[in-house]
Amino acid sequence: MKWFASIVAASLLALLLPLPCSAVPAEEEPPPDPHLNDPKPTTILVRVVAHGAMVVGREVGGARVTITDVETKQVLATGIQQGEAGDQNQIMRTPHLMEEPVYSARPAAAFTTVLELRKPTLVEIRAEGPLAHPASMQHASQTVLLIPGHDLTNDGIVLHLYGYIVQIEHPKRGEALMAKDDVKLRASVRTLSGTLVRPHGDWDSRKLRIYGELLVGDRIVERLQMFYSNETGTFDAPFFVPRPDEAPDGIALRVVATDLATGNSGVGRANFTVTPEQFRSSKHP
Repeated sequence: MKWFASIVAASLLALLLPLPCSAVPAEEEPPPDPHLNDPKPTTILVRVVAHGAMVVGREVGGARVTITDVETKQVLATGIQQGEAGDQNQIMRTPHLMEEPVYSARPAAAFTTVLELRKPTLVEIRAEGPLAHPASMQHASQTVLLIPGHDLTNDGIVLHLYGYIVQIEHPKRGEALMAKDDVKLRASVRTLSGTLVRPHGDWDSRKLRIYGELLVGDRIVERLQMFYSNETGTFDAPFFVPRPDEAPDGIALRVVATDLATGNSGVGRANFTVTPEQFRSSKHP
């Protein structure tokens, strides 16, 4: 039985000893990237839109966009957004999921630049417009962390400008008004993207408060209720011109449009001199 025990012991020892195997070389590490610290071209698209309306495009002079490095204060890019206001049906009437493009689904104005970034960079993006209407100009800014090589395209970084373009169409700015004359104040109201506000439209004037004011100096003499005119696409209100002794430095007309639901508001103002009644022309007996 000793020989059997020896055989069993030898078998167990064989199981415990490691089997010979061929050596497996370790996986080689990839060579270092020689361009790891090179600047990466990064495309940034910025789109400036009128809040609750369309893109601020060439119809209203576009918008100026400036991108500044927050840390160094260096201006990285600046330029003018130009192009179309976008597809009104797509922007205003079509429901969208959060990830779906709104402004880039159809051609629309945008500002695009390529930045050479070496590291994640916090920037301030600032927009101002509409450039063709300085009296209605608004500003907006946003800070964004940009990652080298990570493009921001499609809708891009969207900045909203709040307000309306309110213009007094009649009487004409600088016109002399005759004392005691019955004059019609006429004003247009547009979104910052340039579309007229009117009843029953996408920008429904029935949801806005639109009124006029007659001022002498800083004092409001009369508040005027304004009504929409289909013929002219303006909001109108009649008023009587005060006497020169009541307004020795002339008068001012101010039109206010405000929408508390959206936060959009706009003001138009014009100054006028007042001439005595006896200097009326023959067409004003």
